[in-house]
Amino acid sequence: NGSGKTTLLRALAGLTEASMRAIGWNGSPAPVRSAAWRAQVAYVGHRIGHKEDLSVAENLELACALEGAIADATQRRQALERAGLSSRAGLAVKRLSQGQKQRLALARLFLSHRRLWLLDEPAAPLDLDGRRVLAETLAQHLGSSGIAVIATHDAIELPGGRAPRVQVGG
Repeated sequence: NGSGKTTLLRALAGLTEASMRAIGWNGSPAPVRSAAWRAQVAYVGHRIGHKEDLSVAENLELACALEGAIADATQRRQALERAGLSSRAGLAVKRLSQGQKQRLALARLFLSHRRLWLLDEPAAPLDLDGRRVLAETLAQHLGSSGIAVIATHDAIELPGGRAPRVQVGG
């Protein structure tokens, strides 16, 4: 706690002012506050940013529109089913538990075509099944040449057990 994990992720996402102005990406410097950089990044932090008065389905549709993700109603419905939220699609987000809100964030990731995922404590509010869905989602993303930087206190066991890990601090 207090080692700067969230600050690092927010800086990488271009959400926090930091002394670094660019990061090496695909062999070239990429300004972290540029639109080109942000188009590569999906960030899920502690405050996920759902609109509490909108339904689960409406939140997913809005998130896709804001990200520029092309996902039709069938794909969004499938993402909610995969996240275990299909029966709650019509509910206002304010009626969901923290774990269900995190599952909605996972549904957003399912539809994201961003190469770099920055995840801050993604497993914390999830139950065992939700953690399994998270692990499967990460494994699929990493298996398709995606990259994930995850700040977590919880071990995330990926299927196959193979993922490069860097541990900072104790």
